[in-house]
Amino acid sequence: MPRTALITGASSGLGAEYARQLASQGAALVLVGRSANALQSVADEVSARGGSATVIVADLLTPDGLALVVERVSSVQHPIDLLINNAGFGLPLEFANNDVKAELDHLTLHVAVPLQLSHAALQVMRERGGRILNVASIAAYIPRSTYGACKQWLVSFSRWANSHYDNVSVTAVCPGYTHTNFHERMGLAPGHEGISGWMWLNAADVVAESLRDVARGKAVSIPSLKYKLIAKLTAVLPDRTLARMGSRGR
Repeated sequence: MPRTALITGASSGLGAEYARQLASQGAALVLVGRSANALQSVADEVSARGGSATVIVADLLTPDGLALVVERVSSVQHPIDLLINNAGFGLPLEFANNDVKAELDHLTLHVAVPLQLSHAALQVMRERGGRILNVASIAAYIPRSTYGACKQWLVSFSRWANSHYDNVSVTAVCPGYTHTNFHERMGLAPGHEGISGWMWLNAADVVAESLRDVARGKAVSIPSLKYKLIAKLTAVLPDRTLARMGSRGR
């Protein structure tokens, strides 16, 4: 289990759940996010459980914010044992109707930021060892506008890096629909996401299974049997059928 873990997007959702479970396993945490109050709330919860957490308030879409986190990840004196690239947000699926600046920010946060943080982490981890966890999505297997495309990049990169670096494991975690505040941040109240109840996962289960897969050094983690089966089905279904599947919900 890592001694020190840095989590982006740590103020809510899966990021906060990773913080809770890693703290319970004895890891010291570095929590990264845009909201000082929300981050401090997670840090206080971790402390109340006997863990330790420091907070870095940073907007990863700004040069200064990203540089601040790159500097922390690159530290040799205080190394990070586990980097969790979790920060992200969703957009409506109709690409042509979206603001292109929002799409570029979406691409940056889901691809360019994990790329830069992983590159920084590897400068230290190649020598001493370490782990990188990239939060992707089952959407990587299903055509789903630019969200699926971004997550597919994370899966492909993680598969390559996991086999390329002998001393570092890199894992792409591909959950399906998970109960967090992700959809609420898109303006969708619980129950109005357009998704059948059986498709939902619990954040605690997703995090627990993915951390087990990270510990095993797996390149790809798909929490839950139902989504493992869905991923296998995508290899044989035609693109048009997959695109219809990907158009469901938000």
